[in-house]
Amino acid sequence: MEKKYQIDTAENKAFLKKICDDLLSFGHQFPSPGGSSWYLGDDGTPWKDRNRETWITCRMAHVYSIGTMLGHEGSAELADAALKGLRGELKDVENGGWYAGLTPEGAIVPTKQCYAHAFVILAATSTLLAGRPGAEDLLEDALALYDKRFWEKEEGLACDTWNTEFTVLDTYRGLNANMHSVEAFLAVADAAGKEEYRERAGQIIRRVLGWAKENSWRIPEHYTEDWQPDLEMNKEKPDDQFKPYGATPGHGIEWARLITQWALSTYPEDPEAAKPFIEAAEHLFNRAVEDAWDADGAPGIVYTTDWEGKPCVHDRMHWTLAEAINTSSVLYRATGKQQYADQFAQFMQYLDEKVLDHVNGSWFHQLDRENQVIGTVWPGKSDIYHALQATLIPYSRPDRSIACAIKEAK
Repeated sequence: MEKKYQIDTAENKAFLKKICDDLLSFGHQFPSPGGSSWYLGDDGTPWKDRNRETWITCRMAHVYSIGTMLGHEGSAELADAALKGLRGELKDVENGGWYAGLTPEGAIVPTKQCYAHAFVILAATSTLLAGRPGAEDLLEDALALYDKRFWEKEEGLACDTWNTEFTVLDTYRGLNANMHSVEAFLAVADAAGKEEYRERAGQIIRRVLGWAKENSWRIPEHYTEDWQPDLEMNKEKPDDQFKPYGATPGHGIEWARLITQWALSTYPEDPEAAKPFIEAAEHLFNRAVEDAWDADGAPGIVYTTDWEGKPCVHDRMHWTLAEAINTSSVLYRATGKQQYADQFAQFMQYLDEKVLDHVNGSWFHQLDRENQVIGTVWPGKSDIYHALQATLIPYSRPDRSIACAIKEAK
């Protein structure tokens, strides 16, 4: 195994730094005139015939806030552009909250999504850490709206989707929005010192682990209105972009990282209290990798499996690899087990050989089971959030949100 794939080598640090720099350069063309993010194409050129999504705009505010703290030229202006969009054309001044996005013609994309609002919170914390004007007001507004519309205090979980006017709540409940809410809440606690949000993240985590343990560490993604798992949802449309059928191993991996971060930050002086949560994170990661990595005779992590761990959708999504790089490194830091360092190196080699676009930059966002680039679910390269974080989390404090860790390291 080449040294550039191995964690804690100078070669690996240099490799990841170059990828980080290239990603930040790749995304420069995202801002539309109003600040909302264009969907980026294969070479970073905007695809202006696609919706300008709020969640993508938030991710770009987040990554270019990190870029600002890293000293990447132009990052501050790009973060400010995304902030302009979030404080301007994407914000619903009549009904409150943020639109799901805008169409190419400038019309509103209907519904109000918890998923998007969690990313507004993340964007606000990162722009706050980067010292961008308006970030503090954005965070205050985003938390107030989220607490009013999405947080279900009795359940210790977030609901999912309202209509645009916040008058009708969809009966669907899901864990994707809750996962990114955990990410956002940990960032709020780290960036703004609001520890009640770290406690709230723990409420979500405990519920998720209860479901995971009952299901052989394969996390049910979809739920009914009263939070009963709906294990058959979208069985006829297994590659749905946001609600695929079955288990999503990439989410098991991502949850494992967030749970580890939460445990280390919640029990910094009490390793015994943190231990069962880190062990649970190991179960989630190991189950996902066992089910999904090289599951069909080729490297890569399959998108979904059934409830016995058999692959359903064999495509490889770039974000699952990014999270595998992140979580293997975080578990290595938390446990010291060589297994995770070895897996990190394996994932890095796969990134270099199959997923990195060495011609146009960034990462290919979707490959088929033979690792050929396709675009049935994720055409183009919409944003750089997952990929950028994967260049930074391996060498950042595992108990900190990434923007806070970068800020503290400077």
